[in-house]
Amino acid sequence: MRTDLVPAAEALSIILQGAAPAGEETVAIGEAAGRILSRDLTALRTQPPFPSSAMDGYAVRGADIASVPVKLVLIGESAAGSAFPGSVASGQAVRIFTGAPVPKGADTVVMQENTRAEPGSVTILVTAATGKSVRKAGLDFQRGDTLLSAGFVLDPQRLSLAASMNHASVPVWRKPFVAIASTGSELRLPGAEPGPDQIIASNGFGLAAIVRRSGGEVLDLGIVRDDRSALTAAFTRALERGADLLLTLGGASVGDHDLVLPVLRDLGATFHFSKIALRPGKPLLAGEIVHGGRTVRILGLAGNPVSSLVAGNVFVAPLVAAMAGRNSGRSHPVPAVLGCDLPANDERQDYLRASASRNREGQLEVTPFGVQDSSMLAALVRADVLLVRPAGAGPARAGDPCSVILLREI
Repeated sequence: MRTDLVPAAEALSIILQGAAPAGEETVAIGEAAGRILSRDLTALRTQPPFPSSAMDGYAVRGADIASVPVKLVLIGESAAGSAFPGSVASGQAVRIFTGAPVPKGADTVVMQENTRAEPGSVTILVTAATGKSVRKAGLDFQRGDTLLSAGFVLDPQRLSLAASMNHASVPVWRKPFVAIASTGSELRLPGAEPGPDQIIASNGFGLAAIVRRSGGEVLDLGIVRDDRSALTAAFTRALERGADLLLTLGGASVGDHDLVLPVLRDLGATFHFSKIALRPGKPLLAGEIVHGGRTVRILGLAGNPVSSLVAGNVFVAPLVAAMAGRNSGRSHPVPAVLGCDLPANDERQDYLRASASRNREGQLEVTPFGVQDSSMLAALVRADVLLVRPAGAGPARAGDPCSVILLREI
């Protein structure tokens, strides 16, 4: 295991190495919202399957209404699900409704507002071009067309399209199963009354939200005290429940009470590195353990709330997304300009919480908060962006270009 400070970009590359979905499954279309297609999807039908009316009106032959007004004989009605069975001859018309099949012989639909109906006939008052308001068969798609590609989320639009293509079920990647353990004898759950030397656990809820947003499913291992037997039991439970990723919060450093690394090693885990050149979030364990013939990935994050959430967005989100089969789970930096001077940076890449607004030139102008302590969740909530300062960056002046990760739309 490396003990040097691993650059953030290199750490991400190591973490994502070989990350891929563990398998696929078929789910009912009604249960597929938010899932990731594992295969391309082709249409099982043509839509619309027949020429249909785009509005309520009268189906006619275009040649019959070249000159108006003209009275046509009304011979029947065509409604959605109840087509007119006959054919329209010259001088005839059929009452038609939106979505209904256009009868044979007719090639145009005149909107009802441009007509005057009488018993047994209809007078066309305004002419219409041949083909007007008729949706051709296959206007939307043809049977056999590949319309949905693997790797995309089945959002409301894609889900509706899959249903229209006549798929009762769809192939999707299995959700990665992520076990989350919040470690620390000082932690209490929200709603409890903490003792004088205890704090309320918060990280696990934020990381669980990141995992779910990235396409994963969560196994909450709860709060695990700093005790070898308790940690061993929690980690063993995760392995036996079939976790694909074990995510630990706290205890990832090398202090006397940081037991995550030695306990996992006793269980057979191997690690790539234990710390990265990142602030906040220097402690970061990355490794794996083989259990029951399966390789389970391990990420151990720092216990400080902001550190864990930054690492969650930078490392956990793209890893879970890759394991879920998503095309991307990364928050990509966008260009901005500084709103103040900044000193030179050291060997760790910084993610500074900052406010942001648009200047008179329309540029995104960002100003980092004065205090960047990794325990301050309220400051993270107030932040509009994370200002990315590369390791070793020199002094910067107000107005200089920079890169930020958006935390909200600005």
